[in-house]
Order: sequence, then C-alpha cells, then structure tokens
Amino acid sequence: MSTHKDPKCPGCGKPALAQYDPFCSQGCRDRDLLRWLDEGYRIPGPPADPDDE
Repeated sequence: MSTHKDPKCPGCGKPALAQYDPFCSQGCRDRDLLRWLDEGYRIPGPPADPDDE
C-alpha cells in the first residue's frame, strides 16, 4: 500500500503536471508569478524604520 499522494496544483488544486511543476498548466504558473510581481504574496521582514523614509 502506497501512502504517496498525487501532487496538487497550489493555484487551483488540480493534479500537477511535470512540465509545469508544481502547477497544472502554464496559466496557473503565470497567475502565481503575477501575484508575486503585484505583491500579492509577501515575505515578513523586520519592521521598517520611519526615519529611513
């Protein structure tokens, strides 16, 4: 019995395809990139210093 699950696309949940890993299509891959470029995803960092502005 195998406990390995089929990988799912992080964008829509459909099964991922090897050529677009870890996504299911070029469309999901592009949407994810656009979220990063549009600052839809953020990585926490140290608080900004108000004097630096």
